[in-house]
Amino acid sequence: MIKLIVGLGNPGRQYEKTRHNAGFLFLDKLLAESSGVWALESRFQGLFAECGGVGGGRVMLLKPDTFMNRSGQSVGKVARYYKLLPEEILVVHD
Repeated sequence: MIKLIVGLGNPGRQYEKTRHNAGFLFLDKLLAESSGVWALESRFQGLFAECGGVGGGRVMLLKPDTFMNRSGQSVGKVARYYKLLPEEILVVHD
């Protein structure tokens, strides 16, 4: 079962509406549909939220605030903190 969905993108206004931020845009839409809000989590180096998942469960969302090629640092912090297995993480990218 997926417990964490990571949306990849790049920080900065110049990337806001580009294909490089497809992961960010996907998570924004997903969170908006569940009336959730983003919280800055410095311990995870990104924006973090929770929303309703399949079967009434909860799923965590992460938008790393690092550039795409450094997003593994942020994902690793969340995975270690919540003791997630690789198969419990879904990564959305362009």
